Amino acid sequence: MPETRVPRRRRFLVCEPRHFAVQYAINPWMQPDTRVDVDLAQEQWQSLIRAYRAHGHAVDTVEPVPGLPDMVFAANCAVSVDGRVFGSLFHAAERRPESTHYETWFKASGFDVYRPESVCEGEGDLVPAGRYVLAGTGFRTTREAHREVQEFFGVPVISLTLVDPYFYHLDTALFVLDENNIAYYPEAFSPGSREVLRRLYPDAVLATREDAMAFGLNSVSDGLHVFIAPGATALADQLALRGYVPVPVDLSELLKAGGGIKCCTQEIRS
Repeated sequence: MPETRVPRRRRFLVCEPRHFAVQYAINPWMQPDTRVDVDLAQEQWQSLIRAYRAHGHAVDTVEPVPGLPDMVFAANCAVSVDGRVFGSLFHAAERRPESTHYETWFKASGFDVYRPESVCEGEGDLVPAGRYVLAGTGFRTTREAHREVQEFFGVPVISLTLVDPYFYHLDTALFVLDENNIAYYPEAFSPGSREVLRRLYPDAVLATREDAMAFGLNSVSDGLHVFIAPGATALADQLALRGYVPVPVDLSELLKAGGGIKCCTQEIRS
């Protein structure tokens, strides 16, 4: 029988895709001047917010800014642990102004924000996971940032190397199920990183490339409910067998920029 899972109420920070567009290419999913249906993007995004609230989670919003089409991807602008916020320094110049607007929100909400010296992209590559922060590198966030994160939070940081450009952020290849386990796509990682994950999480849920390409690993779990892309059917079936409850949310319009559920969701851990 599957284990009994217990959800934990979360607090999320999000940003409406009012100005969403694909105007440049900074990952393989993005094709400049791709036609974007902003109304559909907003409708899909609203369905995510409704799903979070229906499952008892608190949702705060940052006001979107014209000229920053990727600001909807709130996860990339910071990572927080125990009420401390580590900001972002984007790899791409086009996204760097986003950091200031999120920093302003956090400060207005009573948080101090650390400004990193090294290139890093928030929860895109920095994933709090129980005792550790799992940290991606290879395409965006640098190893130097991993060291900064460990010094700032005083939490062991596990560096993981991404090798497939389609999985340019850690949160496209891995997500945390609960305090003790994760789901991930092994082939997104270097051989050594795969071995690290195998040792740390021997009971992890392993995804296929098909489910990873459907952005099934860009999911959010509250310990019971897993908000997941509807195309990741095999992964959803595996999760259900483990006692989790998949909650499908379609963000296909946002996938045109290489973003999904987790990309749109910054968790505030206070």
